[in-house]
Amino acid sequence: MAGEIPDLIAEARTGTGKGAARQARREGNVPGIVYGGGADPLPIQVPFNVLLKNLKAGRFMATLFNLKVEGQDDVRVICRNVQRDVVKDLPTHVDFMRLKRTSKVNLFIPVTVVGEENCPGLRKGGVLTMIRPEVELRVTAGDIPEEITIDITGLEIGDTITISSVTLPEGAKATIERDFVIANISPPKGLGGASEDEDEDDGEEVAADEVPAIEVDEE
Repeated sequence: MAGEIPDLIAEARTGTGKGAARQARREGNVPGIVYGGGADPLPIQVPFNVLLKNLKAGRFMATLFNLKVEGQDDVRVICRNVQRDVVKDLPTHVDFMRLKRTSKVNLFIPVTVVGEENCPGLRKGGVLTMIRPEVELRVTAGDIPEEITIDITGLEIGDTITISSVTLPEGAKATIERDFVIANISPPKGLGGASEDEDEDDGEEVAADEVPAIEVDEE
């Protein structure tokens, strides 16, 4: 099941070098380059506001994009580098790498929940706590899952769902090797604090957000 890949619209740049890059910036664009995938490098420019919006949304360097450039075939790319102004911290140049459909890439995949109506823990007042609403998986670029599903049918207060209990899409694997917690059924407020697993994994998720993975294998 392939997930919906967001489009990123760019324009081809006719010139290269510092002069052409400065001209692109004066026109409200961020110069960039697309390379790899067995094709020649393609100089591009992305509207500054579009790029900044995507950067602020988070995980830009761990998101697969469908790059659309007029006159060129659409291609799947992932960002490998964003250069920033040393004073203003605004993007000044961006590098994208083309991906083949067989390339392996690390991406964050959202988690959906089923079985809530048959969860005794929730009926007793427990609270479903999502430790990881997204899980970083190593997937094939041509077969990206829309989501992974966890089933909380039959879970009681204090029970947890770990990655080992989840059926991952074919060809996908978690980037973290240990059996980490995805969600748990917490006691009602006032009847107990967060579990040790919740505290530990929540801290690790913040760390993952700060340094998103961008490792890619081209096959």
